[in-house]
Formats: sequence, C-alpha cells, structure tokens
Amino acid sequence: MKIAILSRNASLYSTRRLKEAGEQRGHTMQVIDYLRCYMNITSHHPQLMFQGKLMDDFDAVIPRIGASKTFYGTAVVRQFEMMGVFPTNESQGISRSRDKLRCLQLLARKGIGLPVTGFAHSTKDIEGLLDVVGGAPLVIKLLEGTQGIGVVLAETKQAATSVIEAFRGLDANILVQEFIKEAGGMDIRCFVVGDKVIASMKRQGAPGEFRSNIHRGGSAAKVKLTPEERSTATRAAKAMGLYVAGVDILRSNHGPVVMEVNSSPGLEGIESATEVDVAGKIIEFIEKHATYGKTRDRAQH
Repeated sequence: MKIAILSRNASLYSTRRLKEAGEQRGHTMQVIDYLRCYMNITSHHPQLMFQGKLMDDFDAVIPRIGASKTFYGTAVVRQFEMMGVFPTNESQGISRSRDKLRCLQLLARKGIGLPVTGFAHSTKDIEGLLDVVGGAPLVIKLLEGTQGIGVVLAETKQAATSVIEAFRGLDANILVQEFIKEAGGMDIRCFVVGDKVIASMKRQGAPGEFRSNIHRGGSAAKVKLTPEERSTATRAAKAMGLYVAGVDILRSNHGPVVMEVNSSPGLEGIESATEVDVAGKIIEFIEKHATYGKTRDRAQH
C-alpha cells in the first residue's frame, strides 16, 4: 500500500515511528507537509498537489494536524476523502475534537462521564457561571489551548473572577470546570485505535502542578484500566467519529470523566511508558480497513 502521513515535520518522533512501522510492513510511506499542498476543487475530478506533483495514488492517509493549523489541515484531509483515499481520522472528526465546547456537548449527549462544565459569553454572568460548577476551586480553560497552555486553577472566587474577566477582556472563549481534587494531579491517557484501547498510561503532574501534561514536566507510567474506563474511552472516540484518538480521563469520585479527546495523539510518551508498538497498531488498522472510497462519518453532527 501507499500511505501518506500529513505532518509538518518529518523528524518528529510520532511521524518517524509511523513511517518506520509502515516501511517495516512493506508499505510505501510518504511524509507530506499539508501546508504546502494545494487543491483543485472540481466536480467529479478533485485533485491535490504537493511540490508540483499530483497526489492521486495513495491508498490511505494518516493526518497529524497541528492544533493551530486545523482549518487548512482538515481541508487537505477532506480533499483526500473526496478523492476516495481512506483516512485514519476524517476531517469532521478532527474538527469536532478540536472544538472543546462542541466536543463536550457531543460527549454529554451520548451520556459519557464529564466534569461539571460551564460556558458563558458575558462577564456580567460570572457569579452564576461559578455557581453552575459548584464554586471555587475550579479550572478555567481557553477553548483554543493545547498541551496545558491556557489552563488555570483558580482556588478562590476572587481569583476565578479576575482570570475570567482577563480572558474575556482579550475576547477569548473559555470553559469553566469543576476541579477534580481527588485525581491528585493525575490523569489517564487511553490510546484508542478502531474500537479498542490498545495502550494506556497514567500521567502525574510535577510537584505543585495540577496539570499532568508531560510537556509540563509530568511523568508517565503504564496503568491498568477498569472496564468502565475502557468503555468510556472507546465511546468517547466513537462519539467524535475518530478511529485513532487519545482520550484523557480523570478518576473522580463519581467515576471516570473525560477531559479531552485528541485526534493527533503523540506516540513517544505512550510507547515509552507501555512498550506497546502503537505505530504498528495504527498501520495494522489501515491494512484491515483501508479500501477505496471508504470514508464515512461515524458521528451525527
């Protein structure tokens, strides 16, 4: 098979591992900088070009779209879909997961466990918004934030009010969520491929840090999931319409709650912590499911 990896940097760990895993199984792998692609959007004959060459002979595409380039990246994935190329994640699923509010609304509709979450536009309604999530301490998140950036723990009502007013003064959209204190700065990354969790790790925040992101000094270790946690992760990925996803879960007093669903989860941390060949599992999924024109959106909205 000929498989494209949409990535801006061929030297990134995740991109390299996917390329290696595909080549080890006898496939032709090509890394494509999606920002350098251009498209001919024509009825009956859509085309995609990269470095002056027509990209018309691929069997599958693995999107590794950066959060800040979602709009153009998903347009490129959509063009591949129009050309009948099988994507490990479809454009609609990527767009859904990147919109944190939309993501939470879709998960809530499916009855998947979530932290109590509030959303508002006007700063005149701050007091009511804080009451929705049970008051301080609480977590305030920028909708556009990634890797723990734009996430603030407000320990008092005054602090929460100040942070919300500051963010709204910058015209930033924010979510307010209950603080799951019992998680102790630890979350679980479940790596879903197809309809299964193929690897999972717990991430512990650095001392004094409530965010568990490895990019922020957190540590990772293999973890055994409960059946409920496994089910929550696979249902969350399916609700987004994603075949490959990193689902981040907190262990709360009222069961597992989903914090985020990531459509381009990194491979380095989870492969190191679990010693599972995650890249290989993704290639195996492609081998089993990639057929021409098989692009179907698995979620309703």
